[in-house]
Amino acid sequence: MNAVARRLCFVLVPLLAAASVAAAQDNYEIQVYGAPTIEPRSTMFELHSNFTFDGRKNFLDGMYPTEHAEHETLEITQGINDWAEVGFYVFTSARNGQGLQWVGDHIRPRIRVPDSWGWPVGVSLSTEFGYQRTEFSEDSWNWEIRPIIDQQIGAWYWAINPAFERTWKGPGVTDGVGFAPSAKVAYTVTPKISGGFEYYGSYGSVNGFAPMRDQQHQFFGAVDLNVSPVWEINFGVGVGTTPATDHLIAKLILGRHVFWGRQGTH
Repeated sequence: MNAVARRLCFVLVPLLAAASVAAAQDNYEIQVYGAPTIEPRSTMFELHSNFTFDGRKNFLDGMYPTEHAEHETLEITQGINDWAEVGFYVFTSARNGQGLQWVGDHIRPRIRVPDSWGWPVGVSLSTEFGYQRTEFSEDSWNWEIRPIIDQQIGAWYWAINPAFERTWKGPGVTDGVGFAPSAKVAYTVTPKISGGFEYYGSYGSVNGFAPMRDQQHQFFGAVDLNVSPVWEINFGVGVGTTPATDHLIAKLILGRHVFWGRQGTH
């Protein structure tokens, strides 16, 4: 086993064991992850914007309504080496009568299987930990473990993120480990335009899924604009199909990849 493999195992084993302590941030960063990590000596700056046209209209257990809420999330991801990165999030929410409010922060280290291993699919593992105010989430501290698998087959691309969640502080502690998968299928229409579908779900505890009315299921039609290697642009419109899901959301991801210490490139 080479040095990279030993390091990956050293990190992967405790993270997988920690899957009993994982959780997610709903409708702030609506994205299906691909397996690649950010290159070393470079940083990705992303702004995740989404607006809920049709959502929860009333306060629920002290949480603000979601209808007509504008969520803006700043994500900064730093490449560590050829197989690791770390990301940091700042979540905010704005709504008429409530103004712009800070929601919380998360940190997200991620590692991947190096290209040199020659696997037929991309594979990486993300773990995300953080805090959000109880006005926006019943559970204030949580942790997520997110395996990521993807593959490009000609013009087709697919990715799956079978995430596991665990609350550290809040009512969700008693639910144990939750299952929150997401997936994406896209087709390259032109060299600069890809279109497809994204799915986001939250099923409840792995010990027994919640009733369908209490689960969350969102389906997005999404477009990726591949205008430049240093820019990331993704936008889409999503519909929720259960009473527990916001029913109509529009989202936009705008990212800029910045390289450091490389003269004359990018």
